[in-house]
Amino acid sequence: MFRKTFNFSLTLLIAASFVFAAAHAQQGNNSPSLVPPATTIGAPLADFTLPDADGKQHSLKSLRGANGTVIIFVATKCPVSNAYNERMAKLAADFKARGVSVIGINSNKSEPAAEIKEHAAANNLSFPILKDDGNKIADRMGAQVTPEVYLLDAKGKLVYRGRIDNSRDAARVETNDLRDALTQMLDGKAIARSEARAFGCTIKRATE
Repeated sequence: MFRKTFNFSLTLLIAASFVFAAAHAQQGNNSPSLVPPATTIGAPLADFTLPDADGKQHSLKSLRGANGTVIIFVATKCPVSNAYNERMAKLAADFKARGVSVIGINSNKSEPAAEIKEHAAANNLSFPILKDDGNKIADRMGAQVTPEVYLLDAKGKLVYRGRIDNSRDAARVETNDLRDALTQMLDGKAIARSEARAFGCTIKRATE
């Protein structure tokens, strides 16, 4: 009787181990959706090089503004990102005179360079948009959605990350989070809100 009970318990233990291992393996298979921790506020962003829609390579260092840089993860098909096209174009124009550069990055596996170029021209997005094949830079920075922004100061340190403002609908905007952060940074003031959760379409990663 004891041996039967022991064998039954052992069988249950082995079965439970297999279930745990399977669950762990399944979690590993879904790991592309588990984005690495985001770049830390106050930390410098390491240089990287990506091609534009014409295949020309650009380093982050070569595109950085003298007084700051805005990196925006964008998309061609995402309705949320597209709702911000006009606002992104205006932001780039408004802050160019103050020494701030805007850089777009497209990390979606389903949006090729030719489509990115056509989309930028159709929507008057004159700032450079780089293609992040394999979503390596999106992974490094912890970007999850489009649009999602990262603001770097003159020294290349991250001072703000998250949303552009609080509403996809321009008529309902109540807080201009990115503009406020830019203005405070350029005026030499402490940024009141260094993070505001971004919202939009999930970046379509190459490993999904």
